[in-house]
Amino acid sequence: MPAPYDLTWDELASLLPGEPSFRARQVWDGLHARLQRPEEMTELPAPLRRTLGEALPPALREESRRTADRGQTTKWLWVLVDGARVETVLMRYPDRVTACVSTQAGCAMACQFCATGQAGFQRHLSEGEIVEQVVMAARAARPRRLSNVVFMGMGEPLANYERVWSAVERLCGQLGLSARHVTISTVGIVPGIRRLATETLPVNLAVSLHAANDTLRDELVPINRRYPLAVLAEACAEYVAASGRRLSIEWALIDGVNDRDTDAAELAAFARPLRAHVNLIPLNPTPGYPVVGTPPGQVRAFRDELGALGVNATVRTTRGVAIDAACGQLAASTPGTFRGAGRVPVRLPRGGPGG
Repeated sequence: MPAPYDLTWDELASLLPGEPSFRARQVWDGLHARLQRPEEMTELPAPLRRTLGEALPPALREESRRTADRGQTTKWLWVLVDGARVETVLMRYPDRVTACVSTQAGCAMACQFCATGQAGFQRHLSEGEIVEQVVMAARAARPRRLSNVVFMGMGEPLANYERVWSAVERLCGQLGLSARHVTISTVGIVPGIRRLATETLPVNLAVSLHAANDTLRDELVPINRRYPLAVLAEACAEYVAASGRRLSIEWALIDGVNDRDTDAAELAAFARPLRAHVNLIPLNPTPGYPVVGTPPGQVRAFRDELGALGVNATVRTTRGVAIDAACGQLAASTPGTFRGAGRVPVRLPRGGPGG
């Protein structure tokens, strides 16, 4: 059976043989503008609602829903039709409501400190499976409006480029999201960054850097061996020049690994020519990686050092740690467990390159 949000207009219309032509518009608007399931579309005759409900079952089945931060953070564990599992996080802030969505079941990038990477790769998500995560988050956000979407959940978005970009186009064209409030994150898939620079929708790009010398980044982010820092910087410069958007750099601070003055100097040298903004994220715990996050005082000192070196940097507020929903923790596991648990950890030398 097709996933509701994988259907094109023509495919949806084909499910309505013998119905007046305006029915397709009613169903399309119900799915996208009103975020309804077929059985909730009361303008349709009851028999048609039942027929469509059977023909268009949800792509996502909720296995668990957990909340943290006094109800301001919600994490869903979804089961897909083939049994694959993914997670979505909704974060409510005073000035915005943000959904963090997954683009793959698992991840092939193998970043050591990320629970998703520790779990390995299963498959790409479809356009509809991605969009439906946003729809479900937007429904849960009511009466507030979902304002922001970040592709920072499970998976590497630019490794699933076609489906991710189709989802972006549907979110902006049909669900009414502003492209300027959509952020695509990548660990540095250079062909994808260059392709993103040619698109017309002005989405934001966030690069998960975490190290600014090739020796350390080869260990932390293995894709660096294919696309080293010089190549990545060139692609990022192309994106900035073409899009006119400010680049964001994500940096998970790991105690004694990438939080020293030498690391700040290397990061500043990478970020300044790109006029990039740096988001500092104290490393969140995962069972497959034993090194801990940088203590709060050193986080602030690292931020201040970047400022002194001419780089704008902020410390991201950590959300959802209590429910394994924070950055790097999504593992699509049953509540209370991680799929990455039990793996043999790899420990980096605490001195690291340059220290």
